[in-house]
Amino acid sequence: MSVKVSLSLFCFSPVMAAAAIVFATAVHSATIHAASGPEGHASRAGVIPIGRPVKVKVPLGLPPVPIPPENPPTEETIALGQRLYYDLGLSVDGTVSCATCHAPNLGFRDGKALSNGVGGQLGTRRAPTVVNAAYNALQFWDGRSPSLEKQAEGPMTNPVEMGHTLEGVVRHVQSDPTYRKLFAKAWGTEQITIDLVTKSIASFERTVVIGNSPFDRFYYGGDKKALSPSAQRGLKLFLNPKKGNCSVCHVIGKKYALFTDNKFHNIGVGADTRGNLADVGRYTQTKNTLDMGAFKTPTLRNIAETAPYMHDGSQATLKDVVDHYVGGGTSNRYLDKEIHALDFLTFNERADLKAFLESLTGTMPPNVGPPADLP
Repeated sequence: MSVKVSLSLFCFSPVMAAAAIVFATAVHSATIHAASGPEGHASRAGVIPIGRPVKVKVPLGLPPVPIPPENPPTEETIALGQRLYYDLGLSVDGTVSCATCHAPNLGFRDGKALSNGVGGQLGTRRAPTVVNAAYNALQFWDGRSPSLEKQAEGPMTNPVEMGHTLEGVVRHVQSDPTYRKLFAKAWGTEQITIDLVTKSIASFERTVVIGNSPFDRFYYGGDKKALSPSAQRGLKLFLNPKKGNCSVCHVIGKKYALFTDNKFHNIGVGADTRGNLADVGRYTQTKNTLDMGAFKTPTLRNIAETAPYMHDGSQATLKDVVDHYVGGGTSNRYLDKEIHALDFLTFNERADLKAFLESLTGTMPPNVGPPADLP
């Protein structure tokens, strides 16, 4: 989960170093299947899973899921991570879980502009969706975490989010006999570490892959009836560099679409009328003035389910998002060069763009809700 300055999880990358990534097999089904193969064994990276390996199956429109070699998914680690994801005990007062801010019935968000953490505290950035987190290269809106595994630590220790300590999380899990058994099955040890906790959560999150939307069936599946005429016109506007030019950042590839360039941009959100920035974004990490007010490009998949929008939750509806770009964003000295007013778009064209965005809602993978026996 995420709420505050760590109020963000994801940014996408279709390309990662081959030496660091093991790709799972891609098939057109958003689920996981057991795969034959030897049990896990010790590696230079530390403990790796001992359970039954699985291949994360991906739906139409997505590439194979990048898998870190030190954390290959298994049936046991995914089930364990799912339990941890929904466990309120990972917060200091037992009131907040990852799912509090990233719930499956809300598109793996919480429907709020800013999320509430322990004690009802309010964060400063919008909680993003967990959908397709598997493709993230950098985590959080400002890209300060390099992996899903490392990202999971942030909300646990953020005083505004879960407010715990990593040691406290381990004590909570270690004290539970059910967890000790599950960790033994998944990792071959009852000596639980925070590394094993975050690896398990990451393995579960990598199964939340969503595609097979009307857009995918039209664009990649060849079903010319999958998109409405309005959405088809919106797609053309989305791709046209002289019209919407949306795909310059929200990339659509020939074989798959992550709807992100995996970069950071200042799009004129969070600046006042004088161009002063309320949040400097990526600059906090790079100290490069070119990154002032820049935030990662989020995925657009299932965007119709994940309002409100932008890093600060300032845009309530998809119409508001389109209107933001029509106006060219709020002017500031660091505004991205690709951002310019689209006020030449007609009202019908703006409606078509919105219809296209609504066509990106895909199929939710099965069995991603809370375990039935979790208190």
